[in-house]
Amino acid sequence: MPKQPPRSLWTDREDDAHERWLTPDPEAPTTAYQRDPRPMRPAKKKRVWRRRVLAVLGVAALAGGGVLVGQQLGDKTDVAGNPQITIPVVKGKTEETRANEIYSQVKNGVVQIKTSDGSGTGFVIDKNGTIVTNAHVVSGSTNVKVYFDDSNDGVDGTVTGTDVSSDLASVKVDPKDAKLVPLALADSDDVNPGDEVLAIGYPLGLDRTLTEGIVSGLGRQIQAQNGFSIDKVIQTDASINPGNSGGPLIDSRGRVIGVNSQIATSSAAGGNTGIGFAIPSNTVRAVIPKLAAGQTVKHAYLGVSLTNGNNPGAEVADVTAGGPSDKGGLRSGDVVKAIDGTKVETSDELISTIAQMAPGQTVELSVERGGSDEKVKVTLGERPNNVASAQQSSGGSGGSGGGSGTNPFQIP
Repeated sequence: MPKQPPRSLWTDREDDAHERWLTPDPEAPTTAYQRDPRPMRPAKKKRVWRRRVLAVLGVAALAGGGVLVGQQLGDKTDVAGNPQITIPVVKGKTEETRANEIYSQVKNGVVQIKTSDGSGTGFVIDKNGTIVTNAHVVSGSTNVKVYFDDSNDGVDGTVTGTDVSSDLASVKVDPKDAKLVPLALADSDDVNPGDEVLAIGYPLGLDRTLTEGIVSGLGRQIQAQNGFSIDKVIQTDASINPGNSGGPLIDSRGRVIGVNSQIATSSAAGGNTGIGFAIPSNTVRAVIPKLAAGQTVKHAYLGVSLTNGNNPGAEVADVTAGGPSDKGGLRSGDVVKAIDGTKVETSDELISTIAQMAPGQTVELSVERGGSDEKVKVTLGERPNNVASAQQSSGGSGGSGGGSGTNPFQIP
C-alpha cells in the first residue's frame, strides 16, 4: 500500500488547505523546571502519561493541584531580553503536576484563529499584538477572528504577512482588544531527542487542549505547499491532530521550540499516528519579524532537483533550464560532494545548507562528474513562488529548484 503523505493540521476544511513566537511578558515571564532526582518509574506508567490527552473544555480543567508562583530572576533573561520565571521543583511532585504548572503559565498565550474556511491555532509573541501561526491556516485571508480563551468573544486580526516556503504567517491584533501573554522562543538548535514537550492547540473543533510527548527526531524535512522543502523540522510523538496547526510545541521550561505544522498519517482518515512535525523556533525568529513588518521573505534558490544515490553526496536528478545551477554549469548526474569546502553526505544536507544562505550569494560546489572531480561556482537566485513555476520556466523539465524528489513529506 502506498504511503500517505503527512497532513496539515487544519480543522474544518476538507482539503486541508489551512490551519505564532512568544516573548515573555516582563510581568509574567517564562517558566523553567528541572526534574527532582527520584527512582525511575515503570515504563508503562510513564507511557500512559505521555499519551494522555488533557482536553481543557472549560477554563480551569488543568488548574487544579496548585500552581506555584515562580521567583523572578533578575539576572536571567530570554532571547528578547525579558526576565524569566523558574518553576521550582518540589520533592514528590508528579510529571502531571509539573505539566499543569507549565500549562498554567503559557495557556493564555495560545489562541484559536478562525477564517471563513476553517480554524487553527496560533500564539502571541509580543506585547504589540503579533501572533504566529502557519501560512496554510490563514491562506487566502486578509482578516481573521482571534480567540484568546474558550469563550465566543473573538477579536479582529489582520494578516500582515505569509511565507509559504516556511509555512509561517504573522497576524496582528490591537493590543487594547485583548490581554496579551507573550511566550518566549527557545533556541531550537539546543533541542535534543528525548526532550519532553507539550503541544497546545484547538484540535478537531475542541476547546484548548494539552498533550505531552517527547522530541522524537531532529533535522527532518517536510514540504511546504509550494513544493519546496522546509528544513531542520522537529519530529514529536506528542498527540497533535487537525486544528493544532500553528500552535506551539513547548519545552520543559515553558518556551516555544516549534510551530506544529504537519502530521504523518497511515490512512486517508488523517488521524494522529504519533508522528508530528513542527517548524523550528529559530526559523520563526528569522521569518516572523519580516512578516510582522509587512516585508517579503526571500529564500535562496539553487535550481535543481536532488536525490540520494548509492554513495555519499547529493545527486543532481535534474537542472532547471535557465536557473542558477544551469548558468553555473552544474549538470544532471553530477554528485555534489561539498559546498564551500563543507562535506555533503545527503541531498537533505545540501538543501539545509542552501536554506541558510541568501539570494545573490555565490557558492563553490565540489562535484563528482563521470569519475572526475570538478568545481562549479553557482550564484544563488531567488526562489520562485512554487515548484510548478520553476518547471514552467524551464520548459517542463521538472526541475524543482532546490527540493528533493525523494522527500515524502508534503501538505496535501
